[in-house]
Amino acid sequence: MIFSILEHLLTHISFSIVSIRITIHLISFLVDEMVKLYDSSEKGMIMTFFCITGLLITRWIYSGHFPLSDLYESLIFLSWSFSLIPLVPYFKKNQNILSTIIGPSAIFTQCFATSGLVTEVHKSTILVPALQSEWLIMHVSMMILGYAALLCGSLLSVSLLVITVRKKRKFFATSNRVVNLNQSFFFGEMEYMNEKRNVLQNTSFFSPKNYYRSQLIQQLDYWSYRVISLGFIFLTIGILS
Repeated sequence: MIFSILEHLLTHISFSIVSIRITIHLISFLVDEMVKLYDSSEKGMIMTFFCITGLLITRWIYSGHFPLSDLYESLIFLSWSFSLIPLVPYFKKNQNILSTIIGPSAIFTQCFATSGLVTEVHKSTILVPALQSEWLIMHVSMMILGYAALLCGSLLSVSLLVITVRKKRKFFATSNRVVNLNQSFFFGEMEYMNEKRNVLQNTSFFSPKNYYRSQLIQQLDYWSYRVISLGFIFLTIGILS
């Protein structure tokens, strides 16, 4: 009874922290000056990880087996994997943009796990002898970690494509404006030079906004490649086990 209450308490705490953390990340992602708000979000990410870890350990203790025997436990483990991946750039002291992109996956997974659709499988049951193999535990855990890494890598890749396409559209729009100015040279050389200077200043490639976007593209490219590679490694270990 105590473990069941503790499990429900940790479930609601982790779900609440993830929801607040995603909101803070979206605000700090749009407004760069809110440094303290971003730091509190990073601390919330660590609290979420430990809450879900405590939830899995609690489930493991009172059920007597590793929590991967049903849909509910697998979804909680998948949510734990989503909260584990963003911790890597955090401990490497890099700007953590993974939480902003991967965080919604954790909250959606945990929301579905704790919803009324899977309430019948919340109660722990005794495993049949065929499911008590240690190799089966290793196989399922590695496969779920691989799925989580591939999903995270796919989200990062899609975000990279969206940001890159938007950047190229703005670049071509700027180029077209400059070409149009070259074609309308008959309005006067002085007016042309002033207008061209204004266009280039408004779309300066060395502005803080463009620099931040370039850094964001580099980080997304860096982490998407490595997270997808890590996912294939986990899948290979899971298939071989």
